[in-house]
Amino acid sequence: MSLAQSKLTAQGQISVPSEIRKKLGVGPGSILEWDEKNDEIIVRKAGRHTSADVHEALFSDGGPNRKASANVKDGIRKYIRQKHARR
Repeated sequence: MSLAQSKLTAQGQISVPSEIRKKLGVGPGSILEWDEKNDEIIVRKAGRHTSADVHEALFSDGGPNRKASANVKDGIRKYIRQKHARR
């Protein structure tokens, strides 16, 4: 039995039912991630940074970097800014 249903508009938009918004803890401006797993589509609340983003920032040269925590934070900050820079 499905939890809720949404109707797709001609512009490809959907409304997220209130019970789903409450379960996910999302509201206006929230980002949702869509993922495919086997034959299913999974929708979840997006985190600020994915584990892949953090891994790439820390290990972009292929090996672990032995940096001080301040330098690690700077590296992550720089990588995220570059990835999400407006073009």
